[in-house]
Amino acid sequence: MSDSIVIIPTYNEKENIEAIIKAVFDLPKSFHILVVDDNSPDGTAGIVKSLQETYSETLHLLERAGKQGLGTAYIAGFKWALDRSYEYVFEMDADFSHNPNDLLRLYSACAEEGADMSVGSRYYSGVNVVNWPMGRVLMSYFASKYVRFITGMKVHDATAGFVCYKRNVLETIDLDDIRFKGYAFQVEMKYTAYCLGFQIKEVSIVFVNRMLGTSKMNSGIFAEGVFGVITMRFRQLFGGIKKKK
Repeated sequence: MSDSIVIIPTYNEKENIEAIIKAVFDLPKSFHILVVDDNSPDGTAGIVKSLQETYSETLHLLERAGKQGLGTAYIAGFKWALDRSYEYVFEMDADFSHNPNDLLRLYSACAEEGADMSVGSRYYSGVNVVNWPMGRVLMSYFASKYVRFITGMKVHDATAGFVCYKRNVLETIDLDDIRFKGYAFQVEMKYTAYCLGFQIKEVSIVFVNRMLGTSKMNSGIFAEGVFGVITMRFRQLFGGIKKKK
């Protein structure tokens, strides 16, 4: 039994899912994987099911009725993991924009270096993004600067989606009270952990734009992030962010 599970949300990732699963299972440390699939019409879930014949104890699948948003997929995955005995819970994309080898570094930051939450950061040591259009790089970079300015949170890459949580962080956060589903979800999880006093450590990574499949980013998701940050800050100022009861 591994102490770690990697949650991979999917929607139409047939080009990537088998390769990313095998890459994680080839690592020198044992990780389990939970794929949260939102009824992908391209058959992503079917590929996962076929791989479960080989990885019956380590590969898990949570199928949902339809496309419900990144945030709700992760919340469902977190709850699934908390119902089991995992001590470290990871977020990772299916498309190889996050290097599976960096899971080891995120794990080390929490398991050996004392962090409660580790973040694979594109901007901790400059701008480490490959094959993104310049406009998108600038949008993402300044979005993180904006989050730091509004919230006061000392995280360089607040919108990052490559994260390791210690179990007690997810047990303490009221997951049912997380409001945002898209771009702002990643910020809200980090800001909530920060407000609750957890130690967040950034681990510098190189982010590579997907080679296969289609990006899920759009202007609506980005707008949610911009206005959502203000909402989070006002909520914290006037109501506070409370632990799960």
